[in-house]
Amino acid sequence: MRLNRRRFVTGMGTGAGIALAGCVGGPQDSGGDDTPTDDGNGDGGDDEESTPTATPMDPVNVGMVYATGGLGDGSFNDQAQTGIIQAEEELGIQYSEAQPSEVSEFANLQQQFASSEDPTYELVSCIGFLQTSALAQNAADYPDQNFMIVDSVPTTEDGEQFGNVASYVFAEQEGSYLVGQLAGLLTTQSFSAGAGSTQSDSTNVGFVGGVESPLIRRFEAGYIAGVQAANDDVDVQTSYVGDFNDPAGGREAALAMYNSGADIVYHAAGNTGTGVFQAAQDQSRFAIGVDSDQSLTRSSYADVIVASMVKRVDTAVFEGVSSVVNDEFAGGTTQALGLAEDGVGIVYGDQIGGDVPDDVVSQIEESRQAIVDGDVEVPTDPSNV
Repeated sequence: MRLNRRRFVTGMGTGAGIALAGCVGGPQDSGGDDTPTDDGNGDGGDDEESTPTATPMDPVNVGMVYATGGLGDGSFNDQAQTGIIQAEEELGIQYSEAQPSEVSEFANLQQQFASSEDPTYELVSCIGFLQTSALAQNAADYPDQNFMIVDSVPTTEDGEQFGNVASYVFAEQEGSYLVGQLAGLLTTQSFSAGAGSTQSDSTNVGFVGGVESPLIRRFEAGYIAGVQAANDDVDVQTSYVGDFNDPAGGREAALAMYNSGADIVYHAAGNTGTGVFQAAQDQSRFAIGVDSDQSLTRSSYADVIVASMVKRVDTAVFEGVSSVVNDEFAGGTTQALGLAEDGVGIVYGDQIGGDVPDDVVSQIEESRQAIVDGDVEVPTDPSNV
């Protein structure tokens, strides 16, 4: 587990100074590094300052508990961090970050943020569905603490949402449908761009998932539905690595698919997907990224990343923080973000996306509008495709 704390001294709405310190313990364990920075007023820390009183100028503190795999994944966690950085810059908040390496760490990290008194965290942001169980317990144990979670809706034993938890979920199947249609259309034609090309004797694509779960199966279901919408005769290979931080496993899974005729492989596997990109380069084929524009966040593989299914985790984080800053926190509710809300979508690769034929782009745009209009309902489970 890695945890960093960012401390800010603010005045009149602008940053007056910044100090960055790494903490080995929990959020309340300052290790001697959290002494407030002198703001230059020369008061020397007199007695009147010994017990700070909350004022409208006090910044909101947010505790970020990321998904396993950590920052630097170029997708899910990095998107979440983009949102909290936006909140820092635009809303003047300050935040601390925890990067667990194991699922077993979630409960303790959430507890440490919730129980911290210096600082007090007005919001604990939990990134990823694997935090659901831990959050269900902590939401009950800390009823006065505001929590938000991305990709899950924790409930009580009676099936009710917790009044102190705001949930943000995405229609991953809708964005995945679009990239599936792209894959299905490209594999049926001769297409070359960057370092990749399709095989003339094969109409075959693949999907690599991280941890198999209802969430990741939504990616798979939408992808397969999109492929079939393009051409019923296209074969779709599927593999789950069982980890979101195993690039070697992702590479092995994708290599098996490329060697079995796949032209394009889409991943929903966090940092495991880096291995998919490596395999695409090895075999001169194509890959589709996830969560962010991975032709930019994984630019060394931009010559094989034809597109990415973007999932605006940054939007969810920013909106959650903004609700607290504006005293509009919506605990006990779920906000769903799909194509209509610009919560998911398709972006074409920065380096080779411009080579995608115009007629293919047009067909995908027509599908996007049909989904938004309700004319196409995308399945959420592969068994229903």
